[in-house]
Amino acid sequence: MTTPPEICDTGCGLNATLRIISGKWKPLILFFLRDGPKRYGELRRLVEGVSDKVLIQQLKDLEADRVLARNDYKEVPPRVDYALTPLGRSLAEAIIPLCTWGTEHAVEMASIFAARDALP
Repeated sequence: MTTPPEICDTGCGLNATLRIISGKWKPLILFFLRDGPKRYGELRRLVEGVSDKVLIQQLKDLEADRVLARNDYKEVPPRVDYALTPLGRSLAEAIIPLCTWGTEHAVEMASIFAARDALP
């Protein structure tokens, strides 16, 4: 299988990955869905600070990119949940080392963020 040139020319697989997870909230959505399907309200609580409008758009984007599946149970009251597809599960697992790195460097990052926030 040949890698499409538009992926390889600008960072190889990293470019493709960043196109999928671009946006402030998408990596967190994938991270929280790795443990299993979640309803919208549960995701809204887990992804602290995201607006409804942005969360809905990011969920639609991830669904369009086939890393997330939206399951509508066609019930009254409405019941919908979101789950990772096999492609999405592999992407969520790839995010775990970034989480580990962030945890291991949390103190240093807090100092860096504080200094950056203090700049005029």
